[in-house]
Order: sequence, then C-alpha cells, then structure tokens
Amino acid sequence: MPGQVHKHHRVAHVLAEEIRSGVHADGSRLPGEHALRERFGVSRTTVRQALGVLGEQGLIETHAGIGSIVTFDGTPLDQRLGWTRALAEQGTELTTRTLRFERTRDPELAAELGLPSDGFIALDRVRRLSDGQGVSLEFSRVPAVGPLADLVERGLDGGSLSRSLAAAGRVPDSGEAHIAVSGLGADDAETLHRAPGESFLRVAQVFRDADGSVVEQVTSLLDPSRFQLHVRSGRGGHP
Repeated sequence: MPGQVHKHHRVAHVLAEEIRSGVHADGSRLPGEHALRERFGVSRTTVRQALGVLGEQGLIETHAGIGSIVTFDGTPLDQRLGWTRALAEQGTELTTRTLRFERTRDPELAAELGLPSDGFIALDRVRRLSDGQGVSLEFSRVPAVGPLADLVERGLDGGSLSRSLAAAGRVPDSGEAHIAVSGLGADDAETLHRAPGESFLRVAQVFRDADGSVVEQVTSLLDPSRFQLHVRSGRGGHP
C-alpha cells in the first residue's frame, strides 16, 4: 500500500505540473485511463487515485475530493491561477502585497501540528481592491524541511507558493478547516485599512499530503461581505 500511495502521488504531481504549465490547456481533456496507465506504468487504481487528487486540487472536474471552495462576491475563484489573477480575469482589480517572507520558528504551532521541528517558512500577504480597501489577509506557514528549507533564498516559483510546493513534491492530498467570525485587532485592521473590531471570517486550514505529513498551515482573514465559503463533502460524505 505505501508504494501505491507513492505512485499515485507522483502521477498526480507530474500531471498537475503539466496542467499548470499549459501542456494540458484549460478546457481540454486529459489522456484516458489506458493511456495514462501505459505512460506511467501503473495500475488503473493508481491512475484513478491520481485523478482524484487532481480533482481535489481543482485542476480537473471530479466528484471526488474534500475541501472548501472560496468565492469572491459569489463567484468561485480559480485557485490554480492564484487569487489576484483569478479575480483579474473576472474583471476585478486586486493587488497583492507581501508583508513577510522569511524563515521563522514557532514552537507552539509545531507542537499543535505534531511536528518534530519548529522551523517554518512564513509568508504573509494582504490583498486590496483598487480603492485601497483590504479584503483578505493571509498568514501561511510551511515546514522548512527538505527542498523547502532554502525557499526564502531561492524565492517563490513564479511568485506562487502553491507552485513552489508542487515543484518540491509537496502536493496537498487532504485538508481540514476551522471557520469562525471575529473582530479585527488593531494591527490587522491597520494593515487592511479597516476599522478595528470589524467582523471578518477567520479560516484556519491545515493541508496534508498523501502520507499525512503537513504541507502548509494557513490562517486567512476574509471580508465576509466579499468572500463566501462553500464546503464540499467528499468520499463517504464526511465533511
């Protein structure tokens, strides 16, 4: 079984990179199961598992998958493109500013996630409308291990954290989220150009790969008048 998990994860990673790079254009069909089996030398089950992973990432249409679809003003965001580009294609001008991109240590978060090391890559970003009003503030934390240990020095692949994770073979296979509404603290309100105490959605998510190890932990503050969260159930009907 461990070998099979490794195989479907590898197949999904290769196909995801091809989709993101345009080898398989938007709206086109992937090769059929038989062709994929021949290409990768794997079983039908492995191919179907890999396609399920791509569906969970929003890269192909599928009925499998567990996760939340983020929408802006009621319109689903294509997270393959990144929020800024996806919104631009909808005709909404949104700017993204990186507030922090550095290595950091967070023993409390490491203990919460059950990680042996407290070293993380910290990426904090704010997104604003053309009038300067902030609509989202995101705090991403990625374990600074393996090929990601020197990510700060190398920089993000194409400015994208998800692309950098995929290039390192760190592709989320599952995730869980805790969602609440809370008032903005003074510092966050100042960053967002909003009023202190204003209600925002607080979404704390943990994404894991196929073997259960942590890929990314991200906490997002989202303007509830702009963003909605649509939770989709997957295998077995579990949330």
